[in-house]
Amino acid sequence: MAKVLETNGMVCPFPLEEAKAAMNELASGDELIINFDCTQATESIPRWAAKEGHTVTNFEQTGNAEWQIVLKKGN
Repeated sequence: MAKVLETNGMVCPFPLEEAKAAMNELASGDELIINFDCTQATESIPRWAAKEGHTVTNFEQTGNAEWQIVLKKGN
């Protein structure tokens, strides 16, 4: 299962906080797709994911100042 989280327009740290809350709702192995436009989140989300045992399966720039990151929930 994959859940999409739209956080474009949210200033940091809200994309990360929204991601944390969404991950709590997912089962191990599920994916969270996060669309965001906060530059700080390009570092904070992957760093948090690694610390929590989640895997970044995709990370790409989708626009001038927009990104999409896909996280796979760890155990």
